[in-house]
Amino acid sequence: MSTKVVEIPAVWLAGASCSGCSVSLLNAVAPTVKNVLIDPVIPGKHLNLKFHATIMAGQGEPVIKVLQTTQSASKGSYLLLIEGAVVTQDDGLYCTIGEAGGKHISFKDKFLELARDALAVVGIGTCACFGGIPSGKPNPSGSKGVKQALAEAGLKTPVINVPGCPPHPDWMVGTVAMVMLGGLPPAEALDYAGRPKAFYGKLIHENCPRRPYFDAGQFAKFTGDEGCLYQIGCKGPMTYADCPTRLWNNGVNWCVGSGSPCLGCCEPTYPDDLQPMLEKINEERLSRFQIKTR
Repeated sequence: MSTKVVEIPAVWLAGASCSGCSVSLLNAVAPTVKNVLIDPVIPGKHLNLKFHATIMAGQGEPVIKVLQTTQSASKGSYLLLIEGAVVTQDDGLYCTIGEAGGKHISFKDKFLELARDALAVVGIGTCACFGGIPSGKPNPSGSKGVKQALAEAGLKTPVINVPGCPPHPDWMVGTVAMVMLGGLPPAEALDYAGRPKAFYGKLIHENCPRRPYFDAGQFAKFTGDEGCLYQIGCKGPMTYADCPTRLWNNGVNWCVGSGSPCLGCCEPTYPDDLQPMLEKINEERLSRFQIKTR
């Protein structure tokens, strides 16, 4: 006897981004992206990705119609996965996703239209979550994170943030699987920035293998040196992510393991307030951050 598989529709829309988050997702290992897109990774449930401009074969007006069909046929039940910041300057003129009827469709307008009827918006990557690099000062494009853009439009669609530049594949797949298994996560499952605590619940500094160097006062003077990297700009004491225990590239390494300071790419204030990247954190700034996140 065959068991009916429930289809969970999803739309992946890209705004101001480098497509690095998509590349990271394609590098998923267990499960692979093939498993995610084809198999019922969650028993009895299958993620049906309706639209992803970077990896789909279709193009032009027919695929724009797919967005409209998904919105009308799956109102209130589809996931809206957003990669990249929301460009708002001049009504989103500087970021478009295609054309319909001979007119440009701005990412901003399509995002807000789809968000209105989505089960939830999942911000994929720091640009989508908080504005990230596109929103760097002086921000001429008016780039913003999804939650801010929704609030300014008066929309209250739930938002789950999965930041990183890019996010680890496990963070993306795991967050979607979490929603498929148990529905929208309760408030206590997310931190102050809307990130799942399962992946962003601990400071990198707490689990860093170089922590004994910090406690012993042994600090590196240059990237690649032995010792704690705090004095040359490591943002581990103010960055929430499980990079030290999860590792990247199928468990091969991570930034600090390769001799680079953590740059804090999962944080809402990245990159502007974490500059310069290779200089020690201002102690006053670190103290304000610790008070804010308690």
